[in-house]
Amino acid sequence: MGGWAIVALVFVLYAVVARRLDRLSITAPIVLVAAGTVLGMGFLDVLPANVTTETIRLLTELTLALILFADASTVPLRKAEDDAWLPLRLLAIGLPLTMALGAVMARLVFPSVSWSEAALVAAILAPTDAALGIAVVTNPAVPDRIRRTLNIESGLNDGIATPFVTVFLVIVVAGTAKEHWGLDAVAELARGAGVGIAVGFLGGHLVRRAREAGWTTKVSDQLVVLSLAFLAYAAAVQWSGNGFVAAFVAGLVFGTASRGELAEATELTDTVGLFSSFVVWVIFGAAFVGPVLRSGLHLRPILYAVLSLTVVRMLPVAVALVGTRLRPVTVAFMGWFGPRGLASVVFTLLAYDAFEGELVANQLVEVATWTILLSVVAHGLTSGPLAAAYGRRFADAPADTPELATVTPSRIRRRSLL
Repeated sequence: MGGWAIVALVFVLYAVVARRLDRLSITAPIVLVAAGTVLGMGFLDVLPANVTTETIRLLTELTLALILFADASTVPLRKAEDDAWLPLRLLAIGLPLTMALGAVMARLVFPSVSWSEAALVAAILAPTDAALGIAVVTNPAVPDRIRRTLNIESGLNDGIATPFVTVFLVIVVAGTAKEHWGLDAVAELARGAGVGIAVGFLGGHLVRRAREAGWTTKVSDQLVVLSLAFLAYAAAVQWSGNGFVAAFVAGLVFGTASRGELAEATELTDTVGLFSSFVVWVIFGAAFVGPVLRSGLHLRPILYAVLSLTVVRMLPVAVALVGTRLRPVTVAFMGWFGPRGLASVVFTLLAYDAFEGELVANQLVEVATWTILLSVVAHGLTSGPLAAAYGRRFADAPADTPELATVTPSRIRRRSLL
């Protein structure tokens, strides 16, 4: 049986016991990364997962583009107006501080790397992924305000981090040899944003008017959302723009232009993104985790991974939440649940491809692999028990407790449900 046939069998076996595994806090990424690791280059070597091939690169890029569009288009920005400042603090204060502190820690742990390389590592590992700690945002015992804040943060920070990853990657790859690299990077981001605005605005208004006229069906609504995500990415790439920025901006604008009426129509996009993300997790295990484990345990990458998941995440969150009157246990809870997930995997794959086998690529891959791997395991296994324990702390709390403020619950995306 070929490697990908075995992967398909793993998908089937996981799907039929998903609920059972969920009760044991064993998430889909844990299963899929483990499967990829065993099947890949580090061990059995029956799974062809060369990340430099065009097919795998295209798959990973399209997966991230779909997720960026779906997340951005369904984040309840209108409904979050009653408490928008809390997730805004995490995005406007916490995220930049996370990248800055991550870069400083990278320089301290790896003195030989440049500041641009340290900043690239920090940017790659800054986005969070609620899907890795799904129990936190689905457990009703956790106050709605906290669940929604973490869900909105996760939905938006990967798109916000994308320009930083792009710029730092250009700096590291081009160095000082290429003139005007700064202007080129800015132009690429600007073209991507322009394409995203056009696709999101025109697509949102077109679909909304077609729905009002009775020209569409539920199935066609889902098809158009999926197609717009692909269109934004492909058009931006065709015009030398950043496809990820285009997909993210298109999703934001589409959600506004359609007045949120098509939130349910993202189900197909979520499903396609979910399946694609399964493949990406397997590739991550096969191409990165296996070889890294086989190469032996190295202290510095593991140390940085631990710091990235603790100090680098938790300290900026604590700073961002100063003055909110949230309990210390809440600050610690929100700081811990910042899983590094799919966006970091895709960014790592793209960076590795861009470096074309240079030494810095191996260093970056080892650091990112350990950080993501430890996050997959640690956040996956602790999300259920810690969410339940945290929820019990507020079971008998007074109604005026800041965490219990009434807010509109946010929609949990399908790709986070498995």
